[in-house]
Amino acid sequence: MMTASKPIAALDTHEVTNQPPPFEGVNLFTSDRALIDAVARAGSAKHAARLSAFGQRAGSAEVVGWGVAANTHPPTLECFDRYGHRADEVEFHPAYHELMALGLDNGVAAVAWDGTPAGHVLHAAISFILGQVDAGVTCPMTMTYAAVPTLRIEPALGEVWVPRITAGRYDGVSRPAWQKMGVTIGMAMTEKQGGSDVRANATRAEAVDERRDTFLLTGHKWFCSAPMSDAFLTLAYTERGLSCFLVPRWLSNGERNAGFRVMRLKDKLGDRSNASSEIEYHRAFAWRVGEEGRGVASIIRMVQHTRLDCVIGSASTMRAALAQALWHASHRLAFQRRLVNHPAMAAVLADLAVESEAATALGFRLAQAFDDDEPLARLLTPIAKYWVCKRAPGFVYEAMECLGGAGYVETGPMPWLFRQSPLNAIWEGSGNVIALDVLRAIDREAEALEALRTLLASAGGRHPAYDAWIDRLEFGHVDESHARNSVERLALATQAAILLAADSPLAETFCRLRLERPSFAYGASGAVLDARAIIDRAMPQVASDQPTDGKS
Repeated sequence: MMTASKPIAALDTHEVTNQPPPFEGVNLFTSDRALIDAVARAGSAKHAARLSAFGQRAGSAEVVGWGVAANTHPPTLECFDRYGHRADEVEFHPAYHELMALGLDNGVAAVAWDGTPAGHVLHAAISFILGQVDAGVTCPMTMTYAAVPTLRIEPALGEVWVPRITAGRYDGVSRPAWQKMGVTIGMAMTEKQGGSDVRANATRAEAVDERRDTFLLTGHKWFCSAPMSDAFLTLAYTERGLSCFLVPRWLSNGERNAGFRVMRLKDKLGDRSNASSEIEYHRAFAWRVGEEGRGVASIIRMVQHTRLDCVIGSASTMRAALAQALWHASHRLAFQRRLVNHPAMAAVLADLAVESEAATALGFRLAQAFDDDEPLARLLTPIAKYWVCKRAPGFVYEAMECLGGAGYVETGPMPWLFRQSPLNAIWEGSGNVIALDVLRAIDREAEALEALRTLLASAGGRHPAYDAWIDRLEFGHVDESHARNSVERLALATQAAILLAADSPLAETFCRLRLERPSFAYGASGAVLDARAIIDRAMPQVASDQPTDGKS
């Protein structure tokens, strides 16, 4: 529910007291020290002013209201117009379009490819901030950003479509791409009979021309995110094998691609502002992308970049949940003290703050690798994707519990954060798939493994618990049944290494909590912590907020 203007507190039966003020009017960049530090470490301190302006806008009451409205009024599908013509149009609440414009016009899909220094880190930071307002709209932005490496495989397509992406503009009108200020790109791979096993694909492609540049596709896709995108990367079989294609919604003659049909929208647990759909191809026109029979190799370039955004998205959701928990606890009185000053609550909040900062640090170190260390990115991507995305649901639940019953009602933000929290662990490869990807990369990619070893070595000798942890790591052959355990240990080692090497104020605490005296629940470790200092570092500050001194 959007915040009312000057609501009445003195009611006939009681006075409304002991409630936190609305969490809005916050700069989502400058109020997040973990984010500021992570961005600076990753080489993007030069973008601080730009991110501060964006963070101020994203945290404003108006934009927070857009996020609420976009999730309260989900998209609807109109397969036919009122005369019976086929249209396949998805209609969105105006707030969705405002959020799309906010992200794309600020370069979220463009800056990694338009020559901006440290562009992947800047992209990640914009996405991290916007995702705290609404994670749903970041899905089409992610796919648009991630499509560029795959589109560039085919020069003729890349020369046309990449400039439309790097234009950095949102144009929500359904019309041919060449008539638009900017475009969005979607993805459609999953089919009913095969999820992660894309080689179970049943869609078939028939060549139209002798050069085999254009094809007609026939088949179905069980998940097609953002069906109002201007084109979609997809997989289908030719007689030469599984291949990658780009399917436009509109043809070059200005007509609709009549073979692209949206069957229905998905009724999802979360991600409600964004439309996900089931589609069918009825001899839909498509361009080939890459070599026939090498479709997985072509699409994996996109997948690698969407996995980066899965990590950033989960870290963003964790930060949003933490901010809500801290905000509530710093204003709510219980037993004559603010919640934040009760030792048991402080232990939970401090533990959550450490977890959130470690996730942020790992996400932005990964984004930096996309800018300047491709071998490290190849291995660090599945490690980070597995761990950070796995941690998000339990984290958001614990943050919700900090609010008590107030966190469990739909008029607040915690339910949509909770519903959103499992998505990134499922999207682009669920847990087992990702863990096995890590093992394969360790076995087959010596350069990537060496890059990871170098990262881990950078923190050697800085903490005895870290050194002991590293000594027990296994880099040889690992049985598949132990894949999750192996990746979990690598992820914790990597988070510790990033924090230690950067002399983070939370590095020592992280090593105690996660490597030395780990616990099954947040706030349950026996490690001695300076909870007050950790909470103060993580506490968001709102311009109108008064400092909390712990008194009533």
